Amino acid sequence: MFIRAYLRASTAEQDAARASDALERFALEHGHAIASRYIENQSGAKADRPELLRLLNDAHKGDVLLIESIDRLSRLPTDDWQKLKSAIDAKGLRIVALDLPTSYQGMKDTQGDEFTDRMLAAINSMLVEMMAAIARKDYEQRRERQAQGIEKAKAEGRYKGRPADEDMHKRVRELLAAGLGVRATARHAGCSTTTVMKIRDSSVIASHLTSRLHST
Repeated sequence: MFIRAYLRASTAEQDAARASDALERFALEHGHAIASRYIENQSGAKADRPELLRLLNDAHKGDVLLIESIDRLSRLPTDDWQKLKSAIDAKGLRIVALDLPTSYQGMKDTQGDEFTDRMLAAINSMLVEMMAAIARKDYEQRRERQAQGIEKAKAEGRYKGRPADEDMHKRVRELLAAGLGVRATARHAGCSTTTVMKIRDSSVIASHLTSRLHST
């Protein structure tokens, strides 16, 4: 059985690989190991996600698509979700989510009688659809509340945009200065490798500019 783990976080500041250990433990508990990981920082409301598309391209019939929760796979509008689900079904992938126990049957190499298997598959498919719809509704509600909060702050003259996480930036710079690599720094700081590289590069530019100013 070939298990493909898909891990996603919405922004570059978040650690997309956060659930990697939990997925690995789950696979081992079911007698398997994760064969391939697809990790990216992309919104679940976007259909065009490079790593997800790569997973679909790599997949073969009977492979397992292992995720932490359905919302890691999709916060898509209904039409886009149906297209993604059709692509998953066309590949013969089995969706297994840690927060959906009915999906755990997908981790079994041997199946029971045909009637039971088909019933469980139908129930699981229905629950996946339901959870995908809930994930989309949650996304829309949070966006709406955020927009309302911004409008209120603007009306009251309090809106200053999204502030940088200075504590996290400081922590990243300290870890890099201590000699840690990009991946180790991201793991300890709780952010993505992309964020670490951006902070590292901005620090190098700032240091270079400061040196030039002092030399003139």
